Amino acid sequence: MTRDGAGNVIAWRNEDADGDSLAFVGHHDVVPPDESQTDDGDYVVYEDDGRLYGRGTADMKGAVAAMLLAFRDAEPDGPLAFASFVGEEVGGEGARHAISEGFAPDYAVVGEGSTGYSEGGVLDVAVAHKGRRASTVTAAGEAAHASEVESGENAVYRACDAVDVLRDLDAPAADVLGQHLAGSLAVTEIEGGTAWNVIPESCEVTVDERTVPGERAALERVEDVEGVSWTVDQDLPPMACDDAAFADSVLEAARTVQDGAGEHVAKPHATDAGWLADAGTTCLVCGPAEPGEAHTADESVSLDVLSRCRAVYRRAADGIPGGQS
Repeated sequence: MTRDGAGNVIAWRNEDADGDSLAFVGHHDVVPPDESQTDDGDYVVYEDDGRLYGRGTADMKGAVAAMLLAFRDAEPDGPLAFASFVGEEVGGEGARHAISEGFAPDYAVVGEGSTGYSEGGVLDVAVAHKGRRASTVTAAGEAAHASEVESGENAVYRACDAVDVLRDLDAPAADVLGQHLAGSLAVTEIEGGTAWNVIPESCEVTVDERTVPGERAALERVEDVEGVSWTVDQDLPPMACDDAAFADSVLEAARTVQDGAGEHVAKPHATDAGWLADAGTTCLVCGPAEPGEAHTADESVSLDVLSRCRAVYRRAADGIPGGQS
C-alpha cells in the first residue's frame, strides 16, 4: 500500500496479472464536523442500536473499511486495486491527481451511497449519476449618477437579460441502462451595484447546473447579450456505466446478500466515479449510505448494510470483471 504525493492511498494485488483490472474506490476526506461530533479535537464515533455514528461514517469511512476488508480477503485472478482519495469533497482533487499519475483500472466500484433508493434499507447499485457545473455570468456596464440614467449603462439590466436567456434554455436529459436522468439549471445568486444612487457598472449571477452524460445546456448563449461574459468555476462530470453485464453482475451480488432485493438506480449528485468514467474506467456506485445520512450532525450508517457491502465487494473481486482472467 502506498501514499502518493497528493495523499491518496493506493494498493494493488496481482497488479501484473492478465485480465481486466477492478478497483474499489473511496475517499478519506470528510466535510467539517458538527461540534457534537468532536471531543477535545478528536472525532467521536460510537455504536448504538445497530448503527455507527460519527462524522464520515456514512460518507464514507464505513464503505472504505468494508472495501479494505474485501480487498484483504478476496482471491482475485486478475489485478485488484484499493484506492482511497483525498479531496473528493472539494471537487475530486485526489482522483484527478491519481488519474494524471496513471491510475486507470478497467472497472471500478465506487463506495458512495447507493442504499435506500428503491426501498428503505435496501442496497442498490447506481449505474449513473449527475454531474455539476457551476458558472458565473458577469455583466459589465458603465457607472453614472442615478439622476442621469442615460449617462451610464446598467449592468443589472444586462444581467437580467442574461437571466432571461438562462430561463429559456433546455436542460438535457439522458437514459443509462434503463435509468432516466434529467438535468437542471438554476440561478442561485445575484450581486451587483454599489449604492442606491449609482448606476451599477457590474453584476454577477451564479448558475448551478446539474449535468447528465452527453449534452450540456447551452450556457454560452448568455454571451449574445452585450457586455455579458460566462466563466465555468467548477465542472464535476456525470457518470454512466457503459457495460450492462458488469452492472447486472454487481446487482446480482447485491440481491444474493439481501434476499433478492435491490435495483439499478441513478444518483442525483456527483462522485469521484465521474472523474474515473471520464478517463475511461467503467464505473458503478455501490455503498452503504442512504439519502440524507451524510453531512449531518447525527451522521450514521447501518452496520448491517456495511456487512452486505463487504460481501458484495468480495463477490465482485472474486467473480466479476476485474476478478477474472
